[in-house]
Formats: sequence, structure tokens, C-alpha cells
Amino acid sequence: MANRNWIALFLTLSCLLPSLHASAGDADPIYKACVEQCEKTGCVGDKCFQHCNFSSDGKPMGGPWYLQEPLYIRWKQWDCSSDCRYQCMLAREEEREKVGDKPVKYHGKWPFRRVYGIQEPVSVALSALNLSIQFHGWLSFFILLNYKLPLRPDKKTYYEYTGLWHIYGILAMNSWFWSAVFHSRDVELTEKLDCSSAVALLGFTFILAILRAFNVRDEAARVMVAAPLIAFVTTHILYLNFFKLDYGLNMKVCVTMGVAQLLIWAVWAGVTRHPARWKLWVVVVGGGLALLLEIYDFPPYWGFVDAHALYHATSIPLTYLWWSFIRDDAEFRTSSLLKKVK
Repeated sequence: MANRNWIALFLTLSCLLPSLHASAGDADPIYKACVEQCEKTGCVGDKCFQHCNFSSDGKPMGGPWYLQEPLYIRWKQWDCSSDCRYQCMLAREEEREKVGDKPVKYHGKWPFRRVYGIQEPVSVALSALNLSIQFHGWLSFFILLNYKLPLRPDKKTYYEYTGLWHIYGILAMNSWFWSAVFHSRDVELTEKLDCSSAVALLGFTFILAILRAFNVRDEAARVMVAAPLIAFVTTHILYLNFFKLDYGLNMKVCVTMGVAQLLIWAVWAGVTRHPARWKLWVVVVGGGLALLLEIYDFPPYWGFVDAHALYHATSIPLTYLWWSFIRDDAEFRTSSLLKKVK
């Protein structure tokens, strides 16, 4: 859980960073002039866009722009303005590279190169890989509980946190799915879905951290812990989606929940005699080191691999180790309960 706490926290924070609109690149007079000229002529250098050609009444010539694009491009909603920005960004960065200048951000994002219309292909691929690792971990946990460990006479598991981990697995996979979609195409809808899924996961991991670390097994006590936190997280998500996407407020909420639960897991790892506690420590320390990649932001190498993509890469082995800890915890608790029954 500690690993996914880091991941949920920075999936949430990552959706804030691209939204900071003031950047050195888009303030560049040469870039601005290029975009303005492109939107008038439909061309950047020798490259022209058919959907930038307008008739006298202001309508795109040849039909709507999205019907003039290849099928794999249409669903991305690249229009004249976004294509002009993209091509002008590439052209300006080539000019800057020739004179030895370093890359700068444009509209809050580094200058990435598209692949088949995908905005950040490496981050998309790594998000998809994280999704597959989460699915593998959740499936292996399901198989362990239902087919390898003994069951109660009523066919239920002895492990008291089974349902909670199943919910966690579903929320984690959902979060990585929308992360892949968001990095594929950054628009308002995908941004809100990415942020909302990450906040929901972060809130649930906070609840789970409290319940597991304090060994809360009574259903009434669990409801008392979970209900106010669920209400708060739900209200926060609704506020962001339907009232105001307040990045500053969201960052404060997410950092508070993330740091609080990481402290809970760190303290629990220090005082527990759990046989797999070393895995928890590796995940906590590894997640902390991976945090440096989010702090030390750098432009993408070859236009594809930036610090955030590398952060996604580090989460893959940590996620695998975390699900290993969850399975060990299920075996440890089941063994302890069976000894009490005997």
C-alpha cells in the first residue's frame, strides 16, 4: 500500500503540473507568431493541415476537421489550433537546439513528440504496464485466497481484509487506466478523470492504511473510520469536477492524505513483527527515492522520456513487491487465525 500511496499521490500531482499555463515556450514571440501564422495559412514551413483551411463563412473546407484525419487520429480531437501549436513547438525547439539552448515548456508541458497521435507515448506505455502489473497482483491475490489458502466452513476467507484489498485493486487499475488515457491526450475531460481516479484511490488507501495498521476488524468501527473520509473525498471530487478545478486546494488535500498514510505505514513497519515487513520498508524507501524524479523535473530525452515517465517505470517493480507483501500478509493472518481456532 505504501507504494501505491506514493503512486496515487503523484498521479494526482502530475495532473496538476501540465495545467500551469504560463510557460517560457508559449511566451516566446517567435513561437506565438508561428502559431498565429499557422492558424491563418494552415501551414508550418512545408507542413500543412487540411483542417486549417477555412471557407469565407469560417467553416473548415472539405467538411469537419475530424473527418479529414486518419482514423487513429480522429478520437484524439487534434484540431487546427493544437496541430499548429505542436508543429510550431517542434520547429522552435529545432531552432533553439541549433544555437545550443535547452528545451523549454509550452503551455505547461515539455516538448514531447507524438507517436500515432499519442501525446506522451512512453508514459502511456508505462501506465499500461503498471495497469497490467496491478492486474497480475490482484489476480494472484484472488487465486491465493480462494484456491490455495484454507477457507471457513461458510466458504469465506479467514483473512479479514480480503474485500478491502479487492476494492484497492480495482481502484488502482482504474487509476492507471485513466493515467494512460490522460498521457495519451491531455484535454479537460481526461484531466478530470485522471485526477478524480487518483484522488479516489488516495482517499481509499488512507482508509486502508488506518484499518490495517491499527488492526480494525469490527465492522462498526470500520464504518466509523471510513464514512467521514469517504464523504470528504467524494465532496472534494465533486467540487473539482462540477464547481472549480482548484489545483492549489487539490494539491494540499492530496499531500496531506498522502503524507499522513505514509507515516502510518512507516511507523507500523517499525513496530510490527510482521515476517514480511522488510518488503514494506523497501517499498516505502523506494517510493521516497522515486519521489526525487518528480522533484527533479527535466526535459524529455529524444522527445519521449522525461522524469515523470521514469517515475512510472520505478513504480513497476515496487508495485510487484507490494502485491507480494499483500499475499504474505494474507498468509500470515490466515495462519495466525487457524492457530487460534485449533
